[in-house]
Amino acid sequence: MTQTTVPGPIDQLRQAGVSIWLDDLSRERLRTGNLADLVAERGVVGVTTNPTIFASALAKGDAYDAQLAELARDGADVEAAVERITTDDVRAAADLLRPVHDATDGVDGRVSIEVDPRLADEDASATVEVAERLWRTIDRPNVYIKIPATLTGLDAITQTLAKGISVNVTLIFSLERYRAVMDAFATGLEQARAAGIDLAPIGSVASFFVSRVDSAVDAALEKVGTPEALDLRGRAAIANARLAFEAYQEFVGTDRWRSLAAAGARPQRPLWASTGVKNPEYPDTMYVSELVTDGVVNTMPEATLQAFADHGAVTGDTVVGGADAARRTIEAVESEGISMTEVTHDLEREGVRKFEDSWTELLDTTRDGLRDAAPRG
Repeated sequence: MTQTTVPGPIDQLRQAGVSIWLDDLSRERLRTGNLADLVAERGVVGVTTNPTIFASALAKGDAYDAQLAELARDGADVEAAVERITTDDVRAAADLLRPVHDATDGVDGRVSIEVDPRLADEDASATVEVAERLWRTIDRPNVYIKIPATLTGLDAITQTLAKGISVNVTLIFSLERYRAVMDAFATGLEQARAAGIDLAPIGSVASFFVSRVDSAVDAALEKVGTPEALDLRGRAAIANARLAFEAYQEFVGTDRWRSLAAAGARPQRPLWASTGVKNPEYPDTMYVSELVTDGVVNTMPEATLQAFADHGAVTGDTVVGGADAARRTIEAVESEGISMTEVTHDLEREGVRKFEDSWTELLDTTRDGLRDAAPRG
């Protein structure tokens, strides 16, 4: 009698069409083989980074000591040192994931690196200049340059894509901003097409943040304090994300997108970001299992990835067909006097500020490392 092997949760997630990315990168992961193991054993097909991740990596252990000593001997300033360290890590991760990139015809096997977050509200040309420099420095086709979806960032996203550079649009919280991101994406590809640039190699994802929405909305609901308000806790983020996917489906159904696709363009896939559960009362895999649908990316911290591998469940598509119920959830939240527009605006500003703070921490840690590694005498 032939035994049937039931796929594990990770295999089920992949079979459902979800690309699993790791929301973390460090020199330690690279040199110990931890990242390679996650690729081989946990189905990881991409990596995202941000200033907070790099600040944490630099502050721990001795993985960067040798390079800091080399940079100190060369007289590198702190800004140049940070760029050298982070681009080296991203290049190494991109090389590790290159077989995935080739096997998926460029869809996955991607690694993201963020522009200096202090530029988020500056002139778009400053962000584009940094994006171009990072793209040239890393010099790998499977890299995404991360640009925040601020109002200024939208123009930078368009200009960067128009140059044929792949982009991960980050810090998206609201449906209104997400629609503007899709417009910026399409405009960038249209400009690239007009310039004679091949659209096929240009990749993009739109990072729509999840758990932070629940953290903010839940706090507001608890202030209201009624049974009806408290019953809505833990529901706004998933509803918001499901409505974002509906907006994505609407976009890829337009003549505008069909024209770009006919010219070789690839879709800007929705990426669920901030999928680690902040509230310990919630299931630790809820932002994975409740956002399963074909053609999306879920970027997870390792704890969430391991939890899903251990006890996650895929119960089919949990996104498509859920837009009407999601709308009712958001309407119920707003009926309690909570403005999703205000919540998501505040989350965007807070997200930019946190990344700016992490960038400052990264600079300070690197400055200290350069000082400690500087030749004596």
